[in-house]
Amino acid sequence: MSDEYESVLLVIRECYVYKIPPRTSSREYKASEWGDMEAFLWKGRLRVISVGKKCFIKLEDGTTGELFAQCLYDPDTNTVEPVRDSSRYFVLRIEDDGRHAFIGMGFQERSEAFDFQVALQDHVKHLKIERESAEYSKKTLQQPKKDYSLKEGQTIRLNIGNRNTRHVDSISKHSNINNGCVDESTKTVPLLPPPPSTASIRKRQSMLVAAQNIQSSSPNDFSDFSDFTSYTDSSNPETFL
Repeated sequence: MSDEYESVLLVIRECYVYKIPPRTSSREYKASEWGDMEAFLWKGRLRVISVGKKCFIKLEDGTTGELFAQCLYDPDTNTVEPVRDSSRYFVLRIEDDGRHAFIGMGFQERSEAFDFQVALQDHVKHLKIERESAEYSKKTLQQPKKDYSLKEGQTIRLNIGNRNTRHVDSISKHSNINNGCVDESTKTVPLLPPPPSTASIRKRQSMLVAAQNIQSSSPNDFSDFSDFTSYTDSSNPETFL
C-alpha cells in the first residue's frame, strides 16, 4: 500500500462525455465536429485528484461513485487538450488495462471549465515548487560547511567607539564655557547667567525710586546721601538699567 496521501483538487458535480471521431491530421480538435451536443455518451461527476506527483481526472457516477473513466494527467503530453472552437470542451486521453482512447468532455458553464484548467495548473505549479526546493536543498548540502570557530591562539578584539576622545572633548568644552569664552575650534557658546530673583528686582526698583525722589526734592544737595552715592559708584551702573 502506498504511503502517498490523496488530495482532492476539484469537484464538479456534472460533466458530459462525447464520442469523438478519430483525428485525421495534426490540427486541433473542434467540438463542432462531434455532432449533436445533446446526444452525449455519459453524464456524471468529475474529480481532479493528486496522489504524490501524479494527477488523476476521474469521471464517476454522481450517486454511486462508480468509476466510468480515468485520465492520468501529464502536462508534457496530450492527455488533456482544449478544443479550438469553445472554452467549455476538452479532449481527454483515458486508459484502461494498458489500452487508451480519446473522448470529448464538456461543461455546462464556462466557469466550471475555467476551474478545471486552474486545478491542473495548480498541480503543475506545486510540482515545480517541490522540484526547485529539492534542488536547492541538494545544492546546499553539497556545499562545504564554513568553520567560523576560533583556532588555537586566536583572539577577538572589539573597539567600541572613541570613548576617551569624547570625554576629553566634553571636558574641554565645559572649561571654555566656565571661562566665558568661545572656542573657535569647537564653536562652543558660553552659558548665560540665570535671570535675577524677584527679591533682587524689587530691591533694585525700590532703590531707584528712592534716588529719583531725592533728586526731585533737592537736586543740588547730596551731602546727606554720600553713602548712597558711594554705593552707586562702587556698583555696576548697569544694574539700574
